[in-house]
Amino acid sequence: MAMLAGTVPEFLYGTAWKEERTAGLVELAVRAGFRGIDTANQRRHYFEAGVGEGLAAAYRAGIVTRDDLFLQTKFTYRRGQDDRLPYDPGARVAVQVEQSLAGSLEHLGTDHVDSFVLHGPASGYGWTDADAEVWEAMQRERDAGRARLLGVSNVSLRHLEQMIEVHSEAPAFVQNRCYARLGWDREVRLFCRERKIVYQGFSLLTANVEVLRHPVASGIAARANATPAQVVFAFARAVGMLPLTGTSRAKHMREDLASCELKLEPEAVGAIESLAG
Repeated sequence: MAMLAGTVPEFLYGTAWKEERTAGLVELAVRAGFRGIDTANQRRHYFEAGVGEGLAAAYRAGIVTRDDLFLQTKFTYRRGQDDRLPYDPGARVAVQVEQSLAGSLEHLGTDHVDSFVLHGPASGYGWTDADAEVWEAMQRERDAGRARLLGVSNVSLRHLEQMIEVHSEAPAFVQNRCYARLGWDREVRLFCRERKIVYQGFSLLTANVEVLRHPVASGIAARANATPAQVVFAFARAVGMLPLTGTSRAKHMREDLASCELKLEPEAVGAIESLAG
């Protein structure tokens, strides 16, 4: 599996909503060829300890070593959690960041993650003082060697603009759900491109069922001897995204990875981009 800039894989495997299947699916994904694993210390949607079990099985089987992998986890505010909290809810958010990452490192059986992401700002309206405190705490974790790169997810252009005004350091990653009908998050992608921030797109298939069924996508897929899903992933790369997939089927894992070899003509990329509502 090729790596971007020598550090980041071309595809991330997302581990949300897998519950008791998490360990087996993570091991399966690594066996299929995924070298980037996305998770979060948010028991409501992720079973991060199961991710660690899957990784440990892959290590024992000799498929990969820790150094072969890109591991990404997230800090999630209280409102995004259920009652199974990874930190003391009464502590300052900076302390919660430390406790959350410490738990993630234990879950994943490692002394560092490659990417540590703020799993959505505190407010939908703008970058807050709490976000600033969290970001500074994340920077301290990075400076201490427990995280290599930092990112933010579920953010608007306003969040990013305000974040850059407050902090001297931009995130290495922005991870957003990407809707075709909203222009494939064009404004945020442009912001990232101008600042050399890697844009990670998730729900590329589940949020865009209408694209997968569209004659334009199916026509491009037929001509390329590919699936519509592979075309969407190839399109994502062509416009500068690092895609995530969360498939639970081995066949789809192999197909998704094979999309890395699919190169779309510029007119095909333009046709898919024009499917935005």
